[in-house]
Amino acid sequence: MSASQPNPLQPFLERQGVVILDGGLATALEARNFNLNNPLWSARLLIENPGALAQLHRDYLEAGADCVISASYQASFEGLSRIGVADDDIAALLRLSVQLATQARETFWNDHGQNSQRLYPLVAASVGPYGATLADGSEYTGDYGLNRSGLDEAELVDFHRRRFEVLSDSGADLLACETIPSRVEARALRRLLDNTAGIPAWLSFSCRDGERLCDGSKIAEAVAELEGCRRLIAVGVNCTAPRFVPSLIEHLRDATALPIVVYPNSGEGYDAVHKCWLPMTSPMDLATEGLEWRRAGAQLIGGCCRTGPEDIHALRLALRPELGRSRVHRRLRR
Repeated sequence: MSASQPNPLQPFLERQGVVILDGGLATALEARNFNLNNPLWSARLLIENPGALAQLHRDYLEAGADCVISASYQASFEGLSRIGVADDDIAALLRLSVQLATQARETFWNDHGQNSQRLYPLVAASVGPYGATLADGSEYTGDYGLNRSGLDEAELVDFHRRRFEVLSDSGADLLACETIPSRVEARALRRLLDNTAGIPAWLSFSCRDGERLCDGSKIAEAVAELEGCRRLIAVGVNCTAPRFVPSLIEHLRDATALPIVVYPNSGEGYDAVHKCWLPMTSPMDLATEGLEWRRAGAQLIGGCCRTGPEDIHALRLALRPELGRSRVHRRLRR
């Protein structure tokens, strides 16, 4: 990010101290009876039912989200080419994922936003990890070498480059490099941020516990390797069990001055072999937990898998007394 380029998070952090993100996309669609048992997951609807994606974005905005994330997480050149989609059409689908979110924002704003106290919402273009293309759950292990040749840093740069370039020029306000399970993939994404022009980004890791990424690396060490990246405007965790978040926030606060982003899953386990979620007796209460994460220092807060618009609505209501107040003030890189 150049010195003259505005930071899209800054108005939210200055006025209300926090940015409320949306919740899960694919699992919220499954709750609406869409069958996403497919290697493309939510990206399948970019082809089959884009209107359903636009409606969910709109629902999250009406629930109180300040930022919605596009359905490009699992939409990669490699994954879509496997089902016979040509490169030009893949690029068009990636742009469509952002257009659906921006159109939902416009209709929401025209109908409600201009007459409210809300700030104009943001659209983040999702950049999912290499493991998402494999559709084997490896974004939750970081083990890209299991039963295949592992990719090194340069190969991961090549994997991400084309989608990165398309989404950087898609009309989104920022990139959400999310569910990154490995230190080497984070370094690859940093190289792209450093060596290409475009919109700013956040980077969020998937973690196995309160200290380590899914590949076993310590989060503080992984974040240290991102320091000085001018286009990076927030760092944190997502699609991680909520019980680990307080400890992870502590490690992040010690490792960086950037705003901290957290949007964990519901705490339910995922069986990647049988493609199903494992039930739990006490699912996360996002509103209660989110308030504690805010007090601990998180400044971008939302939900991931198995959270929906009702959770984001409850989160905004819980954070409302906190809007405009911040116990932890952080320097924004420009």
